Amino acid sequence: MEALAPTAPATPTGGVNTEGLAEFLRKFFAPLFLVVVSVVAIFFLFTREITRFVQFIILAVAIGVIFYVPNVIEVTAKAIAGALGIK
Repeated sequence: MEALAPTAPATPTGGVNTEGLAEFLRKFFAPLFLVVVSVVAIFFLFTREITRFVQFIILAVAIGVIFYVPNVIEVTAKAIAGALGIK
């Protein structure tokens, strides 16, 4: 009967446990991001749209920084939560 007893929540406050969420998102979306960037960049190069290619690469680098620089997601999330008044 003890095996069927409910277990304690993962966090003592009963909130959502987001430990490791940023790392999970980074591991899941980063390779997908690289594939999409590669395919679109190759398309722009083959169609000889150099201006759009350069714009796309600048945007891809900016988005890539979010995925690959450590703690950017956490710092951004904390800043947004602080601006909204969430502790």
